[in-house]
Amino acid sequence: MWRDLRPIGRHPDSGGYRRYAWTAADADCRAWFQEQAEARALAYEVDRNGNQWAWLGDPAAGNAVVTGSHLDSVPDGGAFDGPLGVVSSFAALDELRRRGARFTRPLALVNFGDEEGARFGLACVGSRLTAGHLTVEQAHRLTDGDGMTLPRAMEAAGYDPDAIGPDPERLGRIGAFVELHVEQGRALDLSGDRVGIASAIWPHGRWRFDFRGEANHAGTTRLVDRRDPMLPYAETVLAARREARLAGAVATFGKISVEPNGVNAIPSLVRGWLDSRAADQLSLDQVVGGVESAAREYATAHGVDLEVVRESFTPVVEFDHALRDELARLLGRESGRESGRDTGLKVPVLGTGAGHDAGILSGSIPTAMLFVRNPTGVSHSPAEYAAEDDCVAGVLALADVLEGLACT
Repeated sequence: MWRDLRPIGRHPDSGGYRRYAWTAADADCRAWFQEQAEARALAYEVDRNGNQWAWLGDPAAGNAVVTGSHLDSVPDGGAFDGPLGVVSSFAALDELRRRGARFTRPLALVNFGDEEGARFGLACVGSRLTAGHLTVEQAHRLTDGDGMTLPRAMEAAGYDPDAIGPDPERLGRIGAFVELHVEQGRALDLSGDRVGIASAIWPHGRWRFDFRGEANHAGTTRLVDRRDPMLPYAETVLAARREARLAGAVATFGKISVEPNGVNAIPSLVRGWLDSRAADQLSLDQVVGGVESAAREYATAHGVDLEVVRESFTPVVEFDHALRDELARLLGRESGRESGRDTGLKVPVLGTGAGHDAGILSGSIPTAMLFVRNPTGVSHSPAEYAAEDDCVAGVLALADVLEGLACT
């Protein structure tokens, strides 16, 4: 499976992946998912929001156990973020069939659409729509960098944009959702564990900072006469690092847009996007408030106007405690010995600063997450990596969880 999926959307120069929602690469990934489902005689369907499902058992029976993740990527992203969870879900089903497991609850494997938000600027669009966290009107206003709206992109890809919206009936069929994901950090590597369980997702959001100055000639305008928005922007980037360090959080200006974007022109507009995450809401507010306060001070000093817009926000997500504890029990040493398989797992429980579909769905259904060790901690990069034996450990852990939840 990994060999077949790996070339899709991979850029020949960067080595990273450009699997953006509703593009040709995305279509190839979706075709791969459908092929995997049909090869296993699973009932394949696409829901009203473009999420793909592969069912074993009757979906209408309810109380289903669902696992999966996403196949899209950030710009020049790595191979594991998202796809590892989808590949592992199919591999875990194969393992359960090899064991001769008898299912007492329906099982579904899922690929959620547009999780990364790389094209339209909003993460987890597929799961947000399904859970009702994104309205149809808001979704129809989403636009990519070329001015293409989400509805037009979906239509061009062969899907009906008028059908999108909340899907409470589908969510009502699900009793538990477990998402496996490569860890986006080094906690497991530092502890020496191959697999871990998520406790919570840090509160996080995206803020747009618009610094508006005055375009002018770079060679003839005196320094004292300039209203250069690049200067307060640059100072704000440094302020974000400082505020994050003081609060024990993270803050990143990773995207910038400059107008008129000429080498010999002083910019009229510098637009930067801040991504910030912290272990609790108070710390996050402290970081973002400190960055905005500093930005306004810098903008005033340079005669530049500033507008700050919060584009997205997700509060802290505590995963379902009962489901989390059940995963820990199923993966514990004693549980492994009782079933005749010593998992060798200590099952550490750790928080994460990254958002996931499991976090979006947690307000509607019981959700949990498994993490697979990432030896470098690098993610959202071509250098993202997980060793094959750790990936196998993740598959076996997921199989143990699914067997405990959905089988006799």
